[in-house]
Amino acid sequence: MNGGDKSGAWGGVVDAVARVMTVPRAIIGALILFSIALNFANVIGRYVFLSPIIWAEEVMIYIMVWCVFIGAILVSWDGRHLKMDLVSASMPSPWKEAVNLVAVIAFITVCGFVIVPSFEAVSLFARLGQRSTVAGIPMVIPHAAILIGFTCMLIGVAVRLRDHVAGVTEGDVEDLLQDLADGSDDAREGGGE
Repeated sequence: MNGGDKSGAWGGVVDAVARVMTVPRAIIGALILFSIALNFANVIGRYVFLSPIIWAEEVMIYIMVWCVFIGAILVSWDGRHLKMDLVSASMPSPWKEAVNLVAVIAFITVCGFVIVPSFEAVSLFARLGQRSTVAGIPMVIPHAAILIGFTCMLIGVAVRLRDHVAGVTEGDVEDLLQDLADGSDDAREGGGE
């Protein structure tokens, strides 16, 4: 894997969370496939049977919201979010890390500012039992995407704080997926002998 020192107990935590980061990719894939299938079914229903699925567009919007916030978790974990790092990338070593540390602290602070009111909104929707207009989906579900997304972003960045400050975060999930693929290839080759 890329990054700093991965030895010891903390390295085990980083590796465990890196393995968990494969789950959001699968969730996004499943959500997008479901959204495509729902959209296709809606088109067939509308133009062939003259009976559209009236709740399809609302559900697809909520799916897209979830995909964005789940994707933001992966982007934050990998350190691939948009950032103005032209200046910090050209700085010598102690200054580069200092600027990266300020950026990470700002990111964590923003996450905290979003998490608190988002938790209050989700709690309010849960107490009121409010549902969406057409599909009747509890409004807790789409609003929970923000809460869960920012909470997981904060956790991911905090777990990889050292890597974010050092600027060595990109590619860990891809390396892990490659390691898993290599392991399954080795298992198939070993089983075939």
